[in-house]
Amino acid sequence: MADFVDHVLLHIKAGDGGNGCASVHREKFKPLGGPDGGNGGRGGDVVLEVDPNTSTLLEYHHRPHRKAPNGKQGMGANRDGATGEDVVLKVPNGTVVKDAKTGEVLVDLVGVGTRYVAAQGGFGGLGNAALASAKRKAPGFALLGEPGDEGDIVLELKTVADVALVGFPNAGKSSLIAALSAARPKIANYPFTTLVPNLGVVTAGDVVFTVADVPGLIPGASEGKGLGHEFLRHVERCSTIVHVLDCATLEPGRDPLTDFDVIEAELEAYGSLQDRPRMVVLNKVDVPDGRDLADLVKASLEERGLQVFEISAATHEGLKPLAFAMAEMVERDRADKPVEEPTRLVIRPKQFGETGFSVRRVNERTFQVTGEKPERWIRQTDFTNDEAVGYLADRLERLGVEEALVNAGAEPGAEVVIGSMENGYIFDWQPTMGARVGGPRGSDNRID
Repeated sequence: MADFVDHVLLHIKAGDGGNGCASVHREKFKPLGGPDGGNGGRGGDVVLEVDPNTSTLLEYHHRPHRKAPNGKQGMGANRDGATGEDVVLKVPNGTVVKDAKTGEVLVDLVGVGTRYVAAQGGFGGLGNAALASAKRKAPGFALLGEPGDEGDIVLELKTVADVALVGFPNAGKSSLIAALSAARPKIANYPFTTLVPNLGVVTAGDVVFTVADVPGLIPGASEGKGLGHEFLRHVERCSTIVHVLDCATLEPGRDPLTDFDVIEAELEAYGSLQDRPRMVVLNKVDVPDGRDLADLVKASLEERGLQVFEISAATHEGLKPLAFAMAEMVERDRADKPVEEPTRLVIRPKQFGETGFSVRRVNERTFQVTGEKPERWIRQTDFTNDEAVGYLADRLERLGVEEALVNAGAEPGAEVVIGSMENGYIFDWQPTMGARVGGPRGSDNRID
């Protein structure tokens, strides 16, 4: 059974808002107590939060459906409904959130404590006490709660480490990270033993840094061959790249210099990794002929301006100088870049003067109204209550929808769709501009 997952599809549903309450205060000797219906509670959010103790997305692989509780309905005596509790999903540092349909990156969660509201809970409906006004002193209706956001998102983990060990399969990367740190990855004498990145913490003097053992790369990895894209994305966040070259390989057509050129070509083809400092490790010098081959190619690699270390992960030969050289590179990179801060989520207000809706003529007798406010008000309206429908007409008139329909050429009896043409609310439009509200509670003289 897998114990590391770095890519999941998550189905999320925020809580619906509770309905408002339509209630009239009843008390002895107070026949006109007035409206006292409370507001509905807000639905819970689905929130992603970076947790330092979480290193995998395994939990969401097993349970991909997450739903926040709904808000409670308002009650009489001016009692508001309870708010739905937020569902907080812990994710590892370096998690990228994408829209499942479009592939658009919604947010890159970097920094412990960073939070992102993936699905916002619906607002609770207002009770009739909150809807009372000088013209409508005792409303006989309340607003419905709004549905919470719902959708699918993709969580993709890009390992956050200081050093990435890259190389061909079976080059000894897992053995090296096991020798340098307390990590205990699976080690075996066959290619692709490592299928998920292993992280280890290394201490060299006063410097503590993390090393990622990236699964083996092969020619064509930048094009996805051999799960190349799955592996290469874990290199993106690492500040230093260490090539682990096998000096004991018996495969035809392979040698340390050729392996280095192949991996470098794949890193360059993948993109965005050219500026990372490099270091080369010639591994398995304890094997017969391994040291001779390492001595033979070391000068050629140093001529390219690379630091080269001859080591044996099996006997721990040469590990101490290597660890201190890694620490020096990491410390230099940390000094050059600003301190990592949690992702800042920017909220941009709408431009001043926006009407919040638009009117489109579909055909001679059909008009479509779209916009956040009209569509939201439709969701809040109880169409079984005539007075609630009249209140909706008042709101649309104040917003300027009726005037815009007249300007667009709509005539009484025209078909008007509020929302999408597939799922919008359809009604026969009758102008109400200038009409006066009257009639008993729960009714409206504009409604037949």
